[in-house]
Amino acid sequence: MTNDSAPFDHPANALVLEVFRLNGALIRFGDALVRPLGLTSARWQVLGSIAHGRGTFSVARLADNMGLARQSVQRVVDELADAGLVGFAPNPAHKRAKLVLMTPAGEDAFNRASALWRPVAEAMLASLEARRIAETTEALATLRVQIEERDMDRSEE
Repeated sequence: MTNDSAPFDHPANALVLEVFRLNGALIRFGDALVRPLGLTSARWQVLGSIAHGRGTFSVARLADNMGLARQSVQRVVDELADAGLVGFAPNPAHKRAKLVLMTPAGEDAFNRASALWRPVAEAMLASLEARRIAETTEALATLRVQIEERDMDRSEE
């Protein structure tokens, strides 16, 4: 008989499990936070990526920026467009891949969501030193790059 708990004893597995739990908690919390604005965590996340790109991102670039599948982001962008929160502009770099822009209503929704999030972010900063948050962010980014490189290596096989 094998030891079924062994895979869960590895420190990397504990870290990954905690990241999964954090992701789930953030999605649930975010959904509740922005629900009064008619948003979901997914819509808020896409609006954030659009804001980050300042109107220079296509759906594919938005997806890459968020580490998600293009099809998933396209579905959310379509929902946002139907709700009047985003629009599209010609992309000088690509004939078919239009740029995604926030409408004034989208900017308002994103700004209101950001205002709701700000006290939460401040509370996080108060409970952890800024240095620890920066170190954790750096460590998670390093791990993400390692995983992405492994994924790229596999896609070349």
